[in-house]
Amino acid sequence: MSALRGRVALVTGASRGLGRAVALAFAREGALLAICARGAAALEAVAAEVRAAGAAVLAIQADVRNSRDIERVVALTLEGFQRIDILVNNASELGPTPLPYLVDYPPDAFDDVLQVNVVAPFRLSQAVIRSMLTQREGVVINVSSDAAVTGYPGWGAYSVSKAALDGLTRTWAEELEGTGVRIHAVDPGDMDTAMHRAAEPEADPIDLARPEEVAEAFVRLASEPHPATRLEARSLLEVRSRV
Repeated sequence: MSALRGRVALVTGASRGLGRAVALAFAREGALLAICARGAAALEAVAAEVRAAGAAVLAIQADVRNSRDIERVVALTLEGFQRIDILVNNASELGPTPLPYLVDYPPDAFDDVLQVNVVAPFRLSQAVIRSMLTQREGVVINVSSDAAVTGYPGWGAYSVSKAALDGLTRTWAEELEGTGVRIHAVDPGDMDTAMHRAAEPEADPIDLARPEEVAEAFVRLASEPHPATRLEARSLLEVRSRV
């Protein structure tokens, strides 16, 4: 397969879950990968899997809360590959568990969730889109959630952050119209991941999507233009299954 052959993709939060699955799916489609996460050992394990899939990879230990780390990730990716064609803002923070109601939400934890889920994607996108505008092409994919559009008790800061990320995506989509650069927010749906297990420990994994399945929607969106700003991964996968 070669839907992304030669394309350079930067994936955050790539050491596990959806980020890992997206990195591996992109690698199998011929992309060159820059991946980042906080945990060095887990990140290097994913890098080894990417190399085994035949793709070049740059693994960068970084915390997207830190603006200097963001600058370093983008600079090292551009230094290593000379361009960035795809950015997947996947790194996310759930917040305290068990999930507290907003009236009891620790203010510092609320700030941290917004820092990871909104501020970091803004900073990363701003840095990467500048180079994409020079290229006159590129794709930014922000990982959203159904909690962005539906209020669930206890999902407070996470829900607020994903709603803000959707708003950021919509605004940027309008500002980028006609430039060759596109930006999307994708709701991956409920997946069998560590984050989902922390949020809903009683959920039955059999009812949840596997990250590896959802990652195929990201391949499709990264490789094929789509007019919608906000999408559900399920809808992209259903379209592919009918083709």
